[in-house]
Parts: sequence; C-alpha cells; structure tokens
Amino acid sequence: MTKSLPAPVDPAAIREVLDGRWAHVRRDARANLDDPDFLPVYGETTADARERVTRATRTLAESGRVLLGFPKEYGGQDDSGGSVTSIEMLAFNDLSIMVKTGVQWGLFGGALQLLGTRRHHDAYLRDVMSFDLPGCFAMTETGHGSDVQQLRTTCAYDPATQTFDLHTPHQAARKDYIGNAAKDGRMAVVFAQLVSQGTNHGVHAWLVPIRDEQGTALPGVTIEDDGPKAGLLGVDNGRLSFDHVSVPRDMLLDRYGQVAADGTYTSSIENETRRFFTMLGTLVRGRVSVGGAAGSATKLALDIAVRYGEVRRQFAAPGEEREIVINDYLVHQRKLLPALAKTYALHFAQGELVSTMHDVQTAVHVHGQEIDEQAQRELESRAAGLKVAQTAHATQTIQMCREACGGAGYLQENRLPHLKADTDVFTTFEGDNTVLLQLVAKGLLTGYRDNFGSLDGWGRVSFVADMVRETVLERTAARALIARLVDAVPGVDDVPMLDRGWQLKMFEFREKHSLEGATRRLRKNSTTEGMAPFDMFNDVQDHVLKSAQTHIERIVLEAFVAGVDRTEDPATRHLLDTLCDLYALSTLEADKAWFLEHGQLTPARAKTLTATVNQLLKELRPHLITLVDGFAIPESWKAAAILAEEPGRQEAMAARDAELRAQNGESTPEGTATAVDVPPGQ
Repeated sequence: MTKSLPAPVDPAAIREVLDGRWAHVRRDARANLDDPDFLPVYGETTADARERVTRATRTLAESGRVLLGFPKEYGGQDDSGGSVTSIEMLAFNDLSIMVKTGVQWGLFGGALQLLGTRRHHDAYLRDVMSFDLPGCFAMTETGHGSDVQQLRTTCAYDPATQTFDLHTPHQAARKDYIGNAAKDGRMAVVFAQLVSQGTNHGVHAWLVPIRDEQGTALPGVTIEDDGPKAGLLGVDNGRLSFDHVSVPRDMLLDRYGQVAADGTYTSSIENETRRFFTMLGTLVRGRVSVGGAAGSATKLALDIAVRYGEVRRQFAAPGEEREIVINDYLVHQRKLLPALAKTYALHFAQGELVSTMHDVQTAVHVHGQEIDEQAQRELESRAAGLKVAQTAHATQTIQMCREACGGAGYLQENRLPHLKADTDVFTTFEGDNTVLLQLVAKGLLTGYRDNFGSLDGWGRVSFVADMVRETVLERTAARALIARLVDAVPGVDDVPMLDRGWQLKMFEFREKHSLEGATRRLRKNSTTEGMAPFDMFNDVQDHVLKSAQTHIERIVLEAFVAGVDRTEDPATRHLLDTLCDLYALSTLEADKAWFLEHGQLTPARAKTLTATVNQLLKELRPHLITLVDGFAIPESWKAAAILAEEPGRQEAMAARDAELRAQNGESTPEGTATAVDVPPGQ
C-alpha cells in the first residue's frame, strides 16, 4: 500500500486544525500578548528579571487573560480548559512569566478555589485574581517532594484558642523551591499533617499569611531565597519555615475535611488516603498546564531550528559550486522531522486531555455533580503520562535543536539556550517523571481502583491479588475509529507499513504484552518465599515503567489518528496523515530491538521499516516550513536574532514551493524563483 505525495498546504488550514476547541483563546493571545516585558532579556540579572516578570504578571492580571478558570461570580469564566490553553500560549513568551502566573493563579489561586469553601472565596479570591494578594503554593519539602503523604510539617489544633499551631520540626521539613516565596508572596497555601484531639488526619491545606503589606516576614515565619538556578531567573523561588505559627481555625481549606470548634474532625471521605488523593486530584490543572507549556517551548525551538536549516548552507555537492542547505541532508531531516511529527502527535493528545479535564471539572465545580471517581482517576493518569511525554520530549528536542543550529544555537540571542535552561526543571516539577510513570502503571495494573495514586504497597500480596485479571486496553476518545482500523488488518506478516491499522496493532501489542509481563512477574514475586515486599516491586520496576511508556505512546498515536480523521481540508488531511505515518513508524523504529525480540518484526521487515521512514522524510522535506508555520507563532514572540537575519528566506521558500509543484506534476508559474535562482552562498 502506497500513498501519494502531499500537495502544497496553506499553513492557515493547519493552524485551524491545531487551534482546536479553544481557538478563540489562541487567537486572542496572538493578537494581544505583545509587550516587551513578556520576552526574555538576554544577559539580564536575576533582580532585573524578577522585577520585569512581576510587572508582566501585573499586566496580565489587568488584562484578565489568565483568569478564565475562576468562577463567573468573581470575574472569571468557569473555563478551566480555556485557562490551560491561555497558559500554553503564554509559554511561547518568557517561561518565567508562565511559571509565575501558574503559581499565582493555577496553584495558589486554584488551591484556594478548589480546596476552600465560600467564605475563603469571598474573603480572598478577588484579591488573588487581581494580583493584589500575591501567593505561594507551599507543598514540597526539602526532604519530601514526590511522597507528599509523608510531609513532616505539622498543624495541630488547640480547642482552647481555636487556632492551629503550624510548625516546621526540622530542616528537612522546610518548604522548598516555592515560587513567589523569595520576593513577592504575602500568603501561602501550606500543606501539613492535620493533628486534632491527638489524631493525625493526614495532609490538609491552610491559608497562611507570610509577609505584611510592606514585605516583612511575619513573626515565626522564616523566608530564604533558594539562590541561583539553572534557569527561570524571573521566578523568585524560596524556602519557608514556620516556628509555631498560630493559624485561625477558619483558615483551614476545608472542602474535604472540617475541624469543629471543639476539635472534632469530620470528612465526607472517610478513608484518609482516598481523601488525600481526591484533594490532590482537584489540582490536576497544574500538571496539565506544565505539559502544555513544554509543548509550546518545543514548538518554538523547532520553529527556530527548521527556519535556520532552510537557509544555512554547508558543503557543495560534487560538480556544483553552490553549497547545500542543511535541511536537505538526510541526517538533518532525521533530527528535525521525527521530532516535529511527535510534537504534532503530542499536541493532539494534549487537546484531548484538556477537553476531558474541562468536562470533568465543569461537571463537579460548575454544575455541582458528584465526582466520578473512575473518570477522575483516568484523568489524573492521563495527565501524569502526557506530562512525562511532553516534558521529556521538550528536553530532548530543544537540545537537538540547539545542536542543529551549531554555534548560533549556543548564543543566548538566539533563544535556544533560554528554552533549554528554563524547561530543564519541567521533568521534575509538578511530579517527577519517573514517579509519574509508576503512577500511570499502577493505574493500569489496578484498573484505577481504590488508592491507585499511592505508590506504597507495591510488593504486598494483597496488592498483587487485586490487580486486573485480564489486561484490557484503556479506551480513548477515538475508540470506534481505532477498533475499525485495527479490525481491518489482515492476519499476515507482510502488511504494508503505511497501513494505519497495522501501526495501531503494533502499538497495542507492545502495550498489552508489556503490561501482562509486568503482571506475571509481580505475581511470581509475591509467591516467592522470603522475598521482601520492597524487592517484589523493585525487581520488576524497569518492566513496570516500560508498560507505562508503551501505554502513553499508544494513546498519543490514537489522538493523532483522531486528529487527522477530524481534518476536513483534503490537502491538510493528507499532509497530517503522512506526518502521522512518520510518528508511528519512527516510534516503532526507535524500539525496533523490542519488536525483533518479541517476533513482531523479521530482520527483513526491520530493514523495510527504516527504509520507509527515510522515504517519508523525503516526502515531508518540502513541507518543513509549512509544518512550523502551522504553529502560527507570532514573529514578535520568537526573540531570536537568527531569524531576523535569515538570508535568502524568500528565495528558499519559493524554491520549496517550486519543488512541491514539480513533485505533483505542476508547472512553475512564470516569474517564480526556483532552486537555481537562489544566489550562491545564501
């Protein structure tokens, strides 16, 4: 089975597909997020960066563009999906601004909104939204980051004074890496162990003032600056410690757990672990936003590298004087195009995730419906998995783009070093990627039952016995389309590699086999006499993580397939269909050894796989600029000198269009430049 070559495509048609459900938010951002404070300043001091980013945050507050997720009665729009989309668009600018606004309105404001009740909203929400009350989200401790359930900060209730005593018992319990803490924050949402009537009721959150209006730390509160970081200079990360700070009873954010005046504790969720993960599950928007922001940074890096590769020349072809543009080299195409294909795939997966998150949260927080625990857990798992995929892809791709631009890519003025430094922490904040993979795997193994988010007890026999009896692939939004494509695949070994059903079937087989293998090994370990509970899981951790990775890659492919299916313009659909082929086959090629090892590829088929990828690269090469044009990143947002100085850009684009026409049997219009018209050395 072969497919015809893609025809020329209007980038505006791609943009229309990519803009998706919240296209109006994206259009508004492109039209209005145009302020010098929003762009990185190269060589800026930390102090200057913090001042500029704080100014920019105030500007955004005044515009109202970062308040979409808040309730309408307080000036928001009850639009959590629009809120995440606005953060994605903001991330094309200085990522310090994205992080600071995410702390203020996503984490601090989001916790106040979703964990608090009406009295908290009435008292503080408007000031948080206007940035008149800058705040922090104080969860992570120096000694406990991923294992939030074991935080050491305590908040003990005293019925005699009707106050809580908030205390940091030792250095490892100080709140660390807290955005807005070092400079701007005046209040913090502090997570600590709630103790009342001698009983620990687990982790809860309180609103705690940390500075007065003059910026002075309040009694009992110690504030330190975290000091120089690798990136995100404009974010004032700091440390908070509390020495028996008195917190009024009504400052407990008590949507899920209440303390009466006499110290009696009540909750609508009796199980402590379930209650804890329900509370954290409401804050999933932050994790979704980080993944989306990583995607934006990746798109910007690819935009810069692709455009530079279209005009940068190296070495002359034999018998020719003119040097060759580096995008024409296969090795360069192998760097850029698979990364571009994966970026598109992740964009479609992010779009599905944001829609699901919006619908789940709107049902609960706007329409007052009961939480659908199964839907909530699947949402948390999908958010965790895509956050891993997008941040890891950003780290790898931005480094590749830096190298693809050579020495120019190393200069700060060309943006890539900034992107590299600012996104590096994305793989470990809002959830360490390795820990999140384990969370995804546990959800798959248990069918999202009970406390799937807890990472303890992996090795217990009771946990193993509770695992799914039969591996069933989690369904995605495109389940009917996917099933139809997979069922149409003939049961033969020589199915063409461009058959979409065959590609999907390979991804499904790998996931199912990996998950079943991890299950078998866990069960075997649970019956091995003398094996310690920790070793029962630790012995198969690599296999468990492989299961999670294959699951994520499968749902990302399915999202891309569904995105292509929704595309109405024929030329755009054809181009995206070819790009989807490249994502699928380059992903299979990267794991070729596994498929060979498990009998799903013969050596001959493995060679055909590589040859097919190379052929797809040739077909997509003329569309490189079109594909990054489809991201519709405004020129004023890019802040890369390398683009302002592009020599021969118009000639290169004309040559590309001529090549496309020639491939499709069309003549070149009179007066149009062709490849031979491009001046030597340009």
